[in-house]
Amino acid sequence: MTAPSFVVAVDGPAASGKGTIAVRLGRMFGLPVLDTGLLYRAVGVLTDRAGGNPDDEAAASDGARGLTAAVLDDPALRTRGAGELASRVAVHPGVRAALLDFQRAFAAQPGGAVLDGRDIGTVICPDAPAKLYVTATPEVRAERRWKQLAGQGETVEYADVLADIRRRDARDGAREAAPMVAARDAELLDTTEMTIDLAADAARRIVEAARARWEASR
Repeated sequence: MTAPSFVVAVDGPAASGKGTIAVRLGRMFGLPVLDTGLLYRAVGVLTDRAGGNPDDEAAASDGARGLTAAVLDDPALRTRGAGELASRVAVHPGVRAALLDFQRAFAAQPGGAVLDGRDIGTVICPDAPAKLYVTATPEVRAERRWKQLAGQGETVEYADVLADIRRRDARDGAREAAPMVAARDAELLDTTEMTIDLAADAARRIVEAARARWEASR
């Protein structure tokens, strides 16, 4: 895909901070933001609600083809269970293909956009002028997710969240369709020892430098 506008691709594993960073970047640069993980969470939840098996590609692909933006505001998409369902349906090539046009259309908006996910810089927008790969240790990411879930009223053990994180990392990195991997030209941002403010500021500097290069090349 040739980027017609300034696209910021923010990739990384679960609870790395990429979603919050993407939202902050959107505000800083006046760009719309798409959390592409919500698309997969929605497919997983809708498939499960319809009585389908998220591990069945045909059932999950049907859910992906029927997806509309309206469902993305459903609070159920933010739960621990929705995250697990998302990782399960994301392994299916049919699901990823069904969501490809949705994501690329969002990225092609006049002026640009910020998209966060796991394959934005490698598959969805490989020509994005700005690419970040946000990561942190599994233990730190598990602690963040555990606190987030507790704040939402979910009771879960930290050890269980850590196991979930490691299982999702393994599944997302090993899948045949668009595995989670840093784009070769992405800037690595390790947030393990950063506050969200420090991480967002580091991301801002990366994007500002990328934007300057992009504008100079036009």
